[in-house]
Amino acid sequence: MSMYQNFGLFIDGQWREASDKARAPVVSPVHERALGEVPVATPSDTQEALESAAKGFALWKSRTAFERADALHRIADEMLRRKDEAVRMISSETGKPLVQSEREWGLATDQFRWSAEEARRIYGRVIETRVPGGRFEVLHEPVGIAAAFTAWNFPAALVARKVAPALAAGCSTIVRPSSQTPGTAMVMVDCIRAAGIPAGVVSLVVGPTSTTYTPIMASAAVRKVSLTGSTRVGQQMIKDAAETVKKVSMELGGNAPLIIYDDADLDMALNLSVPTKYANAGQVCVTPDRFFVHESMHDAFVEGFVARASALKLGDGLDSATQMGPLINSKRREEIEAIVAEAEKAGAKVATGGRAPSSFNAGFFFEPTVLTRVEDGMRVFAEENFGPIAAITPFSTDDEAIARANASDMGLSAYAFTNSPKRARRTVAELKAGMVGINSFALAAAEAPFGGTKYSGMGREGGTEGISDYLDTKLAQIVF
Repeated sequence: MSMYQNFGLFIDGQWREASDKARAPVVSPVHERALGEVPVATPSDTQEALESAAKGFALWKSRTAFERADALHRIADEMLRRKDEAVRMISSETGKPLVQSEREWGLATDQFRWSAEEARRIYGRVIETRVPGGRFEVLHEPVGIAAAFTAWNFPAALVARKVAPALAAGCSTIVRPSSQTPGTAMVMVDCIRAAGIPAGVVSLVVGPTSTTYTPIMASAAVRKVSLTGSTRVGQQMIKDAAETVKKVSMELGGNAPLIIYDDADLDMALNLSVPTKYANAGQVCVTPDRFFVHESMHDAFVEGFVARASALKLGDGLDSATQMGPLINSKRREEIEAIVAEAEKAGAKVATGGRAPSSFNAGFFFEPTVLTRVEDGMRVFAEENFGPIAAITPFSTDDEAIARANASDMGLSAYAFTNSPKRARRTVAELKAGMVGINSFALAAAEAPFGGTKYSGMGREGGTEGISDYLDTKLAQIVF
């Protein structure tokens, strides 16, 4: 029985097939068999979604902030009720362990709770003018139809970060999830449907760029687009958005540095960094990729990291004993294999892992890998590897560590471990990243703004800042 039998395209408040009945399989990264098939939208399907979203926006923007807040709370209630279904869908589509999927669905639910409360607090302000009896009023209005383009690695959290603030602001939304993980978004959209959100306020289309992305980006009615994806795709979206002057926010690639200073708590650093590095098989934009370890601690850190990494249990994410699942597809595994081979050829040493395990007959598995003798110019260090590779190198001085950490076009997240408040403050001030964690990797939370700088994107998702991109500011001069 297909996992998608109750879903499809969601247009005008209804689940439906594609207009030409075309369907495509969704393949499990664990056993490489189809989980089921989903409809593939045609351009006319996407056009219908756009027309429905226009009607939905006209209706939704007229709802009071309190009505929108109540609706978002109902969505969160429904998401809690269907947690088990959603968690199994996430692990089935991505291969990630159940405990990680449960945490992700919880984060997604939090986005709707937080945005529900923020909907009531979209404040304007009054400014006294130079005209006797006059005043300026600063108002905030929903920008219009918003489009959400999401990646496969966090198929619930990424959708929620975009849809929840859009609904809170009064926008209608069209969701275009990754074709590799569409079912998770479908479960969430069905929670929105069950919560009584009016038809047209939220739509969902699945399909290739030509039938989904292209008509959405060409539509002048779409006033805001949000993307989680690669820097290359983000650059193209900026160009495409310019044609109709859409507002754009995006979280793109990362290549996060982690600095282990000589006063760091070694056990804390190891106990936190190993599970973080290999969560979702390293397919996380904010995961640490470049490990800078003070020379006095380098060997002990490598030894401890290798011991913990090599002990991780690989397997099907639906098995509660699994600690790391597979990569998302064969192309991603081939890329990881090439990165490791290239690093070895350039002089790096594989301290553990570095290959696909021989114990699996199917699935896109790759061993947790640690590379040492890594130089900054190697591809594994200079580019985001987006896989289970920890590349470790020593440093001598604080100045050196910070300068090398900043030597990247990316600026999404950065981390450091230290017991010195002074060193921590300097590190936060000098690292060029949108988010910095000191003795912590816990940056993703509904109440906090998530996003990067430089080639890692623009705009923020979450926190009070997360709603601002879905609002236009209007100034009124009123004189009596």
